[in-house]
Amino acid sequence: MMPVSCYLCIFLNVGLGEGSALPVGVPVPWPSATPPTGWLKCNGAAFSAEEYPELAKAYPTNKLPDLRGEFIRGWDDGRGMDTGRAILSAQGDAIRNIYGEFKTVNTENYSIWESAGSFKGAVVPLNPSTNNSYFSLIRSMVTERTDGAVYPKVIGLDASRIVPTANENRPRNIAFNYIVRAA
Repeated sequence: MMPVSCYLCIFLNVGLGEGSALPVGVPVPWPSATPPTGWLKCNGAAFSAEEYPELAKAYPTNKLPDLRGEFIRGWDDGRGMDTGRAILSAQGDAIRNIYGEFKTVNTENYSIWESAGSFKGAVVPLNPSTNNSYFSLIRSMVTERTDGAVYPKVIGLDASRIVPTANENRPRNIAFNYIVRAA
């Protein structure tokens, strides 16, 4: 890892110090845990308007946005892609709706034997089933007929069989520390 002093040299050589064309308060990705002198981390911390009057003009609440682990999204400003958002407003996570259908093939007992649409390939055969069907028997939740035949009541769905999954939705990324020039 490069020492902070080397980052500071790079920082000054590209004109991001005093007299910078970059306005006070603009979030900048920084490749170090420690911001250079005159800069603050975007970590949700409050700051003194007396100490940083120019920064207070950009952030009148005297509190920096907390950009740790967050992505910055361009403001909609009437485009219609993300309506109803205010500048500096936070937005929770969401995914597009996943939908599909399970088809019943056996009309005698309405057992589910195949999936279609978005579910195609994501239905999980957790236990062996008759006729190589796609359904999964989960925790023995089944309907049992008087003749002893067993049919599924619960169908399993596992999106990881189709797409990469994690405990969050995210694009590919590289971690940087967002900082602002405080002046």
